[in-house]
Amino acid sequence: MTFSTHALTITALALLVACSPAPVDAPKADASSLTLSGAGATFPYPVYTRWFSHFAQTGGARIDYQSIGSGAGIRALLADSVDFAATDVPLTAAERSTLGGRGIRQVPLVVGGAAVTYNLPGVTRQLRLDGATLGDIYLGRISRWNDPLLVALNPDISLPDAPLHVITRADTSGTSWILTEYLSHLSPGWARGPGRSRFPAWPVGTRVRGNEGVASEVKVTAYAIGVVEAVYAMQNRLPVSRIRNHAGSWVTPQTGGLRAAASAMLASIDDTLEFATSISDAPGEASYPIAALSWLLVPSRGRDSLHIRATGDFVRWALEHGQDDALALGYAPLPDAMRRTLLRTWSASVR
Repeated sequence: MTFSTHALTITALALLVACSPAPVDAPKADASSLTLSGAGATFPYPVYTRWFSHFAQTGGARIDYQSIGSGAGIRALLADSVDFAATDVPLTAAERSTLGGRGIRQVPLVVGGAAVTYNLPGVTRQLRLDGATLGDIYLGRISRWNDPLLVALNPDISLPDAPLHVITRADTSGTSWILTEYLSHLSPGWARGPGRSRFPAWPVGTRVRGNEGVASEVKVTAYAIGVVEAVYAMQNRLPVSRIRNHAGSWVTPQTGGLRAAASAMLASIDDTLEFATSISDAPGEASYPIAALSWLLVPSRGRDSLHIRATGDFVRWALEHGQDDALALGYAPLPDAMRRTLLRTWSASVR
């Protein structure tokens, strides 16, 4: 079955962004003649596209964003060539140190899920996978679709005797980190081998750039499998696997499962501006296990004050008014308690 029978294509998304009504609340700074630059994660790009359009309609700054991957976005921020970066991976200690003079604030704005999508001609039932088996696929230990481990998980599907084509990322990617963080929890072989990384040493696979590239390659390659942000699977009308979660339930990256994962993993964390933590393999019957927060990296120093203020206005606007857009596009809004904490701590930090 496909992820959604009413999936949006990229063209339809662009039309939806253009035609959707703008929120009525205007940002505090009158920055309508200003253009901000951002770069980074492809994971949240569809919702960012809509947010930037709506924000500009309220009288906020115009925002030009390059969807080039989390690693490239961080490098652009390090080079001081953008006003902000977007990443699906919290900054490392080394990156923090390098950016120390910029007063970087790391703010999560949305919850997304990495979907395992595939192209199996003639198969209409939804595939089931668990973390250990997915790890074996990416390690190259499972190379055919009728491998006994896959058959055992999918007794109701006639899996073909065909080679399994793995599609991976060729660029430094937050989505790769989300996947490898999950595999490191569930696959001892993966944890001992490639491990967690934005740019893992993939043992097998065809490498392409971006979530867009992986989705397109899976779509045109028979017997392929790949991992993309769930919205890209929806837009390309690709099927997604059910994944066995920490509680043993079979779940897909629907918004309820993503929000449940965020709520379960963040419930015990003290108030913080950043919530810089993994929500992979979260407990709970409903939690989708390959879920992640996505952050904006915003300097408080090093750019002119108008750009800093306008970027801050966008962050506040997204937290106050952007969550319904996220839900409409297949992301999960931040849990309410978390969003309230972020609004309070963000407002305090930018006074």
